[in-house]
Amino acid sequence: MKLVLTSLGIVLLVVAAVYFVLPADQLPSFFPGHEAGVTRMHTKHGIVAGVAGLVLLAAGVWMGRK
Repeated sequence: MKLVLTSLGIVLLVVAAVYFVLPADQLPSFFPGHEAGVTRMHTKHGIVAGVAGLVLLAAGVWMGRK
């Protein structure tokens, strides 16, 4: 369980970084928020993915203490 939580946390942190670095038209097509011709960033998507990633990493650390 610890490995799953930690892996998902890392993946979500990478997704958050992608949301902060790439504009909406350059996001991969399977990402929510991909819009052709739109050059703005999806900051809210990045914040939510980052917070979820940190929560999952913290849960993985907490599970490892037991």
